[in-house]
Amino acid sequence: MELHWWSIEVLDGPQQSAARWQDSCGTALVEAAVAHGAYEWSWVRQSWGVVFEIGFRAEGRWESYRRLAVVGAALDAVPDPVNGLLIYPGRGGSSGRVQPRRPRPVSGAGAVAVPVGEEGVSRRLWARPGSLITVCPGLSRCSPCALVRGAARCREVK
Repeated sequence: MELHWWSIEVLDGPQQSAARWQDSCGTALVEAAVAHGAYEWSWVRQSWGVVFEIGFRAEGRWESYRRLAVVGAALDAVPDPVNGLLIYPGRGGSSGRVQPRRPRPVSGAGAVAVPVGEEGVSRRLWARPGSLITVCPGLSRCSPCALVRGAARCREVK
């Protein structure tokens, strides 16, 4: 199911905060939204004001909601009616993308710090193709490195 999101951003004004506007008009906006087909809604408080996000199942529901007298009265009562009201389609504030982002690969393959060894102790390096090199501390044979999956090669370093 795809929701059609709309956002109403209200910025703080010189005489009144947007949080106070939310306290006085928020209940009326939510009741009107639910009565006119809003499937999901949320309030987001930011340092600069508030964002009211509304998700409708059908596109035409937003126009009928926006034309309601109670919605018009609430939007006329914002703290700064000239520069403090933004209405636009989509989710608002700093919500980012609608689709979640894919996880990034871990930098350095999650390796830990290499322990400092004694002088003269040999160490072996193993590397996966296309990855960073990790140190196998104090090994004198290649067999432990071969146990690590994807090990491309081992070489002794002093």
